[in-house]
Formats: sequence, structure tokens, C-alpha cells
Amino acid sequence: MRKTLLTMLLAFVAVLTTEAQNHNSRLPFGKGKFYVATCVSGIDLSYSKSQEWNLDLMAKGGYFFTDNWMFTGQAGFNYRSEIPNTFDLGAGLRYYIEQNGLYIGAGADYVHSNSSYDDITPTVQLGYAFFLNGSVTIEPELYYNHSLKNTDYSGLGLRIGIGIYL
Repeated sequence: MRKTLLTMLLAFVAVLTTEAQNHNSRLPFGKGKFYVATCVSGIDLSYSKSQEWNLDLMAKGGYFFTDNWMFTGQAGFNYRSEIPNTFDLGAGLRYYIEQNGLYIGAGADYVHSNSSYDDITPTVQLGYAFFLNGSVTIEPELYYNHSLKNTDYSGLGLRIGIGIYL
């Protein structure tokens, strides 16, 4: 009888300990979570000396390697009215300041155009993940991209996205 009670008590403690360790994984920005998003920017929500009108479409993905810290990757297409259209691939880091959704990010993008234009653009972001439910967000984000090739292609803007935290 004692062995049975002791075994049950140890099993109960093991379950509680496991549950406490898994608690962080249920947080929206917890270690081991994945992130996918699509974003749009431009549409007169950005400023660059080189163009009057642009439309940027982007797909993002990410992985939380520890609580509140995420590796990100992105691919995008940029339609420009004054200069050639570009494609970009990028990588970066995002840090969630609080569990309320405020984040900062930094990264770099490789920008390519069919007209022999290639550039590297470091970028910084400040955004907010506004949760519609437990995993879907609307994410407004201020960003600045700095062209290393020609500062006329640098720009400040507002990006609006829909994200899913898995």
C-alpha cells in the first residue's frame, strides 16, 4: 500500500513539474513557437527619395529560439513606379519587449532587380502584435531600410501585416 501511494505521489509531482515547465511553451512568444505572416507596405505609407509610389508584398516566417527572441526570415516583391521592381530575401532577429506584443527588430535584406541592381539593406523595426484571438495577430510596424549602395533608396515606412503564432 505504501509503495502504491508513494508511486502515485511521485507520478503526481512529475506531472506538476512537467506542466510547470510546459507553461512557458504556451505563452505566445515562448521558446519553440513558430511564426508565419504576410505583410503589405508602401501605398503612400512610406518615404524614399527615389520613388513616388510603391507597393511591397512580403511573406515572413520565424522561430522562437528562447522566450521573447525570434529568428526571422522573409521574402518579398517590391513594385516601384520610378525605379525597377525588386525582389528581396532577408533575415533578422526580433525581441518582444513585454508579453503585451510590443517588439523591436533588426536584420538585413538582399535586394535584387532584373536591371542589374543588387543591394544590401540593413533594417530596423518597431511594431506591435495585436492579438485577435490566441494565435492570430494584426501587426502594424514602423521600419527603416538603409541602402548601402545609394542612400536615395533608403526609406522609412509603415507596414501592416497579419501574423499567426503556432
